Amino acid sequence: MATIRDVAKRAGVSISTVSAAFNEGRVSDETKLRIAEAARAVGYAPNALAQSLKNGRSRLIALVPGDITNPFFSNWLIVVEKHALAANRAVIVSNSRGVALERTALELLAAQRVSGILINPQGISDDYRNYLASITIPMVTFDQYIEGLSLDYVGTDNVLASRILTEYLLRLGHRRIAFIGGNPGLWTTERRLEGFVSAMQRADAPIEPDFVLFANYDGGEAYTETVRLLTGVERPTAILASNNVMALGALQAISDLGFRCPQDISLTSIDDVPWMGLVKPRLTLAVQPLQELAAIAIDWLLERIESRDQASIPPRRMILPPKIVLGESCADLRA
Repeated sequence: MATIRDVAKRAGVSISTVSAAFNEGRVSDETKLRIAEAARAVGYAPNALAQSLKNGRSRLIALVPGDITNPFFSNWLIVVEKHALAANRAVIVSNSRGVALERTALELLAAQRVSGILINPQGISDDYRNYLASITIPMVTFDQYIEGLSLDYVGTDNVLASRILTEYLLRLGHRRIAFIGGNPGLWTTERRLEGFVSAMQRADAPIEPDFVLFANYDGGEAYTETVRLLTGVERPTAILASNNVMALGALQAISDLGFRCPQDISLTSIDDVPWMGLVKPRLTLAVQPLQELAAIAIDWLLERIESRDQASIPPRRMILPPKIVLGESCADLRA
């Protein structure tokens, strides 16, 4: 079995230099690379447990999304893992699906000595905000923003995302537009609703109370709400689903009820994933710059992990604009 002495001999450096390289000591990037190549050549793997006991942190980064089954978050994982592996770190995923499980997950991750956490926080209470603020592990939040929390945040302009879709439907002559939001109270839900309402009010279009629904970012709940919308006395001509999972639920309900999209009901959505191109009709979307968002978030986290003085890096906030991608799911009512 190869030892640290074998690595040092192969790399042409001292044993203490090899130890420093594996334990995040002050070693040049060039020397680190030479030591890493030497370790691979002799088949040496440093003891991760021993390193974590010595440094107080492992080389694990935790990704805590709201729902990893949502393709938006699984695509985040792909980008995050790529950047983490390049920094010689591994990624573990803890799927929260709610405040109680999320808090338990964070406590367990701290016990595992993770070096940093990327989190899409689900809590909105003052108590939960204070809890997150008390965590000393480097942390970057994404997607869901919590006001008053002094942590890095990366996300999309959610107001703009729903506004550009609503304005597009209005330009096509739609006035009876329904909105299906996520979890009431969450940042993304409230901001997307805000964009919808502002566009409707600016156009002096009526906002029907029965046309503003919440489906907790769940496809099954969106299906149920869409059935209710389309079997009521008054029916909308268009639906804005505020994420891809709910859009699929709505589209399934439209089909199951014998309606056609877009001939009978138009449909738009926020978010895009690779397989959305297979959905017929191709949906009109407000697309978040997922690759850029995830890359910024993980790079900020790595910077905090590697910094010897986190306090020297003030909390940062990055909000990127979405873009509209036109599909075939919206009927033109102006004719």
